[in-house]
Amino acid sequence: MKNPFLVVVYTFLVIVVLPVILTIGIYKDDIFQKEIVQTKTTNSINIKVYNTKTDNVEELDIEKYLYNVVASEMPATFDEEALKAQAIAARSYVFHKMENGGDKIPQHKGAVVCTDHRHCQEYLDTNTLEKLHNKKWMSESWPKIKKAVDDTRGMVMTFEEKTIQPLYHSTSGGKTENSEEVFSASLPYLRSVESPYEEESPKFRANMKISKNDFINKFKGVGIVLSDNLNKDIQVMSRSEGGSVKEIRVGNKVVKGSKVRSILGLNSSDFDIKVDGNFLNIMTKGYGHGVGMSQWGANGMAHKGYKYDEILKHYFKGVSIENKY
Repeated sequence: MKNPFLVVVYTFLVIVVLPVILTIGIYKDDIFQKEIVQTKTTNSINIKVYNTKTDNVEELDIEKYLYNVVASEMPATFDEEALKAQAIAARSYVFHKMENGGDKIPQHKGAVVCTDHRHCQEYLDTNTLEKLHNKKWMSESWPKIKKAVDDTRGMVMTFEEKTIQPLYHSTSGGKTENSEEVFSASLPYLRSVESPYEEESPKFRANMKISKNDFINKFKGVGIVLSDNLNKDIQVMSRSEGGSVKEIRVGNKVVKGSKVRSILGLNSSDFDIKVDGNFLNIMTKGYGHGVGMSQWGANGMAHKGYKYDEILKHYFKGVSIENKY
């Protein structure tokens, strides 16, 4: 290497180029390692769940937890787009609890959520689901539910960059309710909307027939006195935008429609009472509180060709669907 030009080139390669290549290699490797760590930390989230049946707090992968929630909350016979909508609603519910002190609620015993459907979401473990259904259901329907959860992995609904409180119910009876007309808070994404595709729901309409004496005694048990002239003693005072009874006069007291629903064990607060001789016919529409997403309405929309995001954005006004991981 006696050629002066070659000596200069060699020196340049050794002193300048080689260190740069090595540095770039180290930098790229460092980025790669960071990507691996990021994937490991965001690809799976564990949550604490208080199992009310066993009285134990369990740590579960959120997606595996959601398999069982969706399987418990919605029939596997429903359209896959309705199941996806349910999966996102259920995941949003968990994140809303995580972001708003769910672990501080006494009933949760330090967990984010519990398995009591009256307080949180319905959750049945896999063994219970198999006993409730059968092995054929586990081999055919369970994979369908898992796919709906997997296909929406990490997705939640947000409003103004915060995870929403995604209420849902079985059947609205044709129109959902504004949140403040059922619960205390007025939430901008929980507005009354039409729910036109629910006719297949077995609870779309129902009728209860009860004797006068039984009716009077049920109200007597909560301190409300009625006369024999029930036509005069019962009067609906007001209804919500969604059609439910807001206030009703029973005897000499004006009470909420939700209280009458509780006293009589009705499917919903959307009811009409008619006196027929010694009996009363009580006709109800829908099943549940009526706020947020109607599950049967979601299935009806899916049958009409709507996708999961269209279903959710119909029932939850102004929301976005974002990935948490």
